[in-house]
Parts: sequence; structure tokens; C-alpha cells
Amino acid sequence: MDPVSRSASLISERKLTSLTTIVAQELERLIITGYLKPGDRVNELRLAEDLNVSRGIVREARRGLERAGLLTSIPNRGVFVKQVSKEEYIENSDVRAYITGFVCQRAAERGSNEQKLKLRKLVTDMEIAISEERAQDYYQMNLAFHEYILHVANHKRAADVYDDLVKDSHLVRKFTLKNQSAMTQSNDEHDKIVSAIEKGDAEAAYKAGFEHVKEGLVRWLSKESLEEDKEIK
Repeated sequence: MDPVSRSASLISERKLTSLTTIVAQELERLIITGYLKPGDRVNELRLAEDLNVSRGIVREARRGLERAGLLTSIPNRGVFVKQVSKEEYIENSDVRAYITGFVCQRAAERGSNEQKLKLRKLVTDMEIAISEERAQDYYQMNLAFHEYILHVANHKRAADVYDDLVKDSHLVRKFTLKNQSAMTQSNDEHDKIVSAIEKGDAEAAYKAGFEHVKEGLVRWLSKESLEEDKEIK
């Protein structure tokens, strides 16, 4: 391939990637806002027509959201917004709490000054996102925060288990972290985790990480209870 053709090909690929990302973000927004509810079937043709893009673009965007745990593909039936039962999420949170506590403990024991500064900056960035009511940005920063703690902890098996748990809980956690109060409580807990890591206090870091997940579960159960009350009324 000559240089000009190669450049044109690369530009085309970048445009395709950019468009796929935009469609994925829009599909994610439809899920998070509740337009597409857990259990709803994703109609690729209709989405492609509504967004004025090809079905191939929608398909690529959909695959990305499958990997992220927001959608699930059922052979011979189609693609659906993932459903997570209350019991499944409680069990997921039980295990995730122990893993989170463990990696926070290791981060306190192993973290360098540079890594601690980065964790503190992530908490500060999340504070700004909360003040500007950028819920989607906050959620992405929240994921980055926990991923970075995993990086600092440097424990592959724990990271693998954690990643599997996160994929199964994305949709529930996104719904829980939509309002400012929940985001503020969540980030206050992040602050406690980082404070313990900064001090090198492994015991306090474990406790803060463990309680952070448990408090997230409490927030979700409270929200579920309110939704059930509304349905009864």
C-alpha cells in the first residue's frame, strides 16, 4: 500500500472508531436513563435508522457494551440489556468487598509517593465532576480510581477476580451513582481509602475499601426499596 492510501485508510479507521464510540456512548445513555430497561431487547436496525449510521457501527458499539457488562447476547434470541437479580448483586458485593479491602491494603503497603499523588488527584477530579453534575464522567473516573488501586496493589489473581465481578455489576452501580448525594457519599469513601493509603495504614485501608463496597450495596438496596414502594402505591 502506498503512503497516501495508507494515510487515507488510517483516517477512515479513526473516523470509524470515533463514530463507534459516539454510538456506544449514546446507547449507554439510553440504558442509564432508563429508556432501555433491564431485559429490553436491543433493536440494531431501529437504532441504526434513528442514529443515521450503519448497522455495522451499531454492532461494534453493542459489542463494546457487551464487554463492559451492560448488554448480554442470547443465541437465537438477540441482544438484551443485562438483568441482575437482587440476590446476584448482594453476592457480588459480598465478594467484591473482600477483594477491594485486600487490594486497598496492598496499595497502602506498596504504594509509592507518586502513586499516592495520582490517587489523590483522582479523588479531586471526582469532586469536580460531582460539583458540575457530570454523573457519567464521575462513573468513568470511579472505575479509573479502582483500576488504579488494582495497579498499585499489583496482584494479578485479585485483579482478574475483581474485573469479572465488575462486569457483572456495572449496570446496577451506574444506576446507583446517578444522583449527586450518592456520588458525594461514594467519593467521601474514596477519600477515606486514599487517606489510609497515604499514611501507609494497611489495616485502615482494608477497612475503608471493604466498607466502601458495603455502603454502595446499602445505597442500592435503599433505592430498590423506594422503587418497590412506588410500584405498590
